[in-house]
Amino acid sequence: MNADEKRRRAEDKRAGVFADELAKLRRRRAVLEAKETRLLADAYALTLEQRSRIGSVSSRERDIPLRSMALELGMAVRVNDRSMQSQMHDAHELVELFPATMAALVEGRVTRAHAQVIQDAGRVIEDPVDRADFERIVLVEAERQTVPRTKKHANQRAAVLDPRPLQERHDTAIRERRVWVTDLDDTLSTLTILGGNVYIHGAYHRLTGQGTTIKDVDRAKRREHAAAQANADANGGSGGPGSGSGSGFGLGETGTHDDGNGNGSGSGSRETAEPWFDDRSLDEIRADLALDMLLTGCPTIDPTDGAKGGLGAITAEVQITIPITTLTGVTNSGAELNGITPVDPETARRMAGTARVWDRVMTDPITGVVTAVDRYVPHPSQTRFLNARDVTCRTPGCRRPAKICDKDHSRDFALGGPTSNDNLCNECARHHTLKHATNWHVEQLPGGVLTFTSPGGKTYESHPPSRVAFVPADDGGYGVAPF
Repeated sequence: MNADEKRRRAEDKRAGVFADELAKLRRRRAVLEAKETRLLADAYALTLEQRSRIGSVSSRERDIPLRSMALELGMAVRVNDRSMQSQMHDAHELVELFPATMAALVEGRVTRAHAQVIQDAGRVIEDPVDRADFERIVLVEAERQTVPRTKKHANQRAAVLDPRPLQERHDTAIRERRVWVTDLDDTLSTLTILGGNVYIHGAYHRLTGQGTTIKDVDRAKRREHAAAQANADANGGSGGPGSGSGSGFGLGETGTHDDGNGNGSGSGSRETAEPWFDDRSLDEIRADLALDMLLTGCPTIDPTDGAKGGLGAITAEVQITIPITTLTGVTNSGAELNGITPVDPETARRMAGTARVWDRVMTDPITGVVTAVDRYVPHPSQTRFLNARDVTCRTPGCRRPAKICDKDHSRDFALGGPTSNDNLCNECARHHTLKHATNWHVEQLPGGVLTFTSPGGKTYESHPPSRVAFVPADDGGYGVAPF
């Protein structure tokens, strides 16, 4: 055996070692995830016990223990409380309804992702015996297949055991239709529409047809321009040397250039202005068409009877925060959309040029703390200050824009708390209600810093976001802010 063969066998052996170690780590992770699932399930069970002791029939009041627990756990691990509430529910459901899957997770035979697809597919099976049979069959596949293959197999088995006919399942599922926005990197966002497959595919097909037509028109335009150029070149070339100006003009041709002494430059110096061509891909065109129709079109069904212009009179509204240095072109960063996601400087400047309402926010160039707020249209100055300072709901983990939040007194107004900037903050309706319905306590410190104290005695701080991206540097330029 030569040296190369020995090295190859040694490397192959190392690959096997890597695979064994990775498998061990994944099994350990599954065991830890099982412990976390059990903890979340126990926390959820405690809230159910607390709920059972509430005499009120109001669903909001009965949900308060779960909301408070989700906020406590979410703050501890820096997870949004709505997401934590869903995790608690899923954990409790897995433990109570899918014991075989939970046991497989505890033993590290499946991952939490495998368990989740089994749970998602099997929750529609109401009969405990059928659900147990479903678990037994699908777990065999889960222990040897990837998550996507397990999901497909689980969905197929669940469809067989689901007692509801397809029409009933559709009628239930269609009630979940909704629209939501997900912010991405590099100033992009996605608009997701969850709806009936016939309508979604129909809309996509229409966009594809419109986009294809635009591409066809562009191709015809390019062919026409190319033919015109070829014709102009042929006519210009036939004049021969010394014949003066060319005998014809093609599309976009500006003619001959005279040097002032009556000497035309001939066809060799013709300037051809190429027309605009559409270089967008079909995907780009589809996206542009969809947004254009959503922003400018009118609904076919309008229940307002045209009152005040009807639904068609409602226009999109966005809030752009743009530093004066970006607006004037000194810097190219710092603009934000609704305090959530960055905006590219060109778009921010273009929108600033057409804005009807302006909010001027003055900030300290070193600390970034808002010192003054003003705008042309009259508005309560305290609301402007709070929206500029807080940007979003101040409960840690919540990103509800301040513009649609409640202005909450940190120290209750009924107990003598003043309506002043150092006693007010933005809280969304969910967290505002939770604060007043439970033993959560909020104290406001100087600089808009909030201290949240949970019913369990844990404390969490919430700092207002910095509004400074760049600060003056010693060399006269700008440097990145150190906070």
